[in-house]
Amino acid sequence: MLSNRELFLRNTAQTSDSPRLIEIVKAEGTYLYGPEGQKYLDLVSGFNVSNIGHRHPKVVEAIREQLDKYLHVTVYGEFVQAPQVQFATALLEKLPPSFGSVYLTNSGAEAVEGAMKVAKKYTGRRQIIGVTKAYHGSTQGALSLIGNPEYHKAYAPLLPEVGFIDFNNKAYLASITTETAAVIVETVQGEAGVRVPDKSYMQALRARCTETGTLLIFDEIQTGFGRTGRMFAFEHFDVVPDILLLAKGIGGGMPLGAFVAPKEIMDVIKTNPMLGHITTFGGHPVSCAAALASLRVIEDEKLLDQVADKAEFFRQELRHPKIKEIRGLGLMMCIQVESFDQVYRVSKYCAEHGVMIDWYLHCETALRIAPPLTISMEEIKAACQIIRAALDQMTMES
Repeated sequence: MLSNRELFLRNTAQTSDSPRLIEIVKAEGTYLYGPEGQKYLDLVSGFNVSNIGHRHPKVVEAIREQLDKYLHVTVYGEFVQAPQVQFATALLEKLPPSFGSVYLTNSGAEAVEGAMKVAKKYTGRRQIIGVTKAYHGSTQGALSLIGNPEYHKAYAPLLPEVGFIDFNNKAYLASITTETAAVIVETVQGEAGVRVPDKSYMQALRARCTETGTLLIFDEIQTGFGRTGRMFAFEHFDVVPDILLLAKGIGGGMPLGAFVAPKEIMDVIKTNPMLGHITTFGGHPVSCAAALASLRVIEDEKLLDQVADKAEFFRQELRHPKIKEIRGLGLMMCIQVESFDQVYRVSKYCAEHGVMIDWYLHCETALRIAPPLTISMEEIKAACQIIRAALDQMTMES
């Protein structure tokens, strides 16, 4: 009989020639568990998904309650479904009053696609501007906005009339004109290796978009729901976007995405044509029930109040000659080293010693630190000891 690993390689699509092949049979809190008793402290959180930890009891309870009511009943936007309504209402209560409408999707990439359509129709313009080394998803439209030509050439032609500016560089803001429908930017760049912009840059970007009538779209798919110490990362910069993109951490471990906008902007998809943007499974009721529970956990357990102290403790515990820099905002952090070889060796050592760590799509020389917000100080200390040990071993071998 073939093992799950063998069946994985034979029957499921592969995304690389070298998958990590770590089998997980259970996840709970801040830990992942393997089939032979392996235990891994999770510093990746499913790539910023499990912000409140794996299988939080309140989320599991909400899922079970919804399972007893109904699952899918119809395409999104037609029937009144309480989990969708209640989550959208709670989400808007956390946002500035300019936001008035939530469109629920299955994923972040779908939120990106919907936001691009809304921006073009609302403004009557065609050009979209993205940012170099951005990541917004792998669907054809979202891929068009990834400012890394290496990922474009195999799938060309992509969307026309897409331009790019450099992140955190005011000199490029003049590229935004009255022909630009929208600028889409990560509030903190994730896959570029956690690049935090200057507050003055974000405010200048907001001003330029306002001046040209361009919609400003913030991609908070990785940063939203407490990852940076605020519910949304844009709160750090005293700016408000026109459209907000969310996914990953909002679902409490369930698949869910959203784009949020003022009602007058969102309403353009209702007519000419009717059903201008539709989805079958978007805003699945079980996912929405989980998302509302997750939001309540963040509030009730005051997780935002703990993020800054935990991030600072990571910085204190991760002092090592091999670390060139630690970048980040809240518990969205990275450890900069010299090479991908070092990244690979450290991550391999950590996995073998019970810590799950990873790297970045556009920055293979940095290690990802994005644990559940519920991680304890003791767990941070233990994880950092193993990371330092991996760096020590690398030093001895070199």
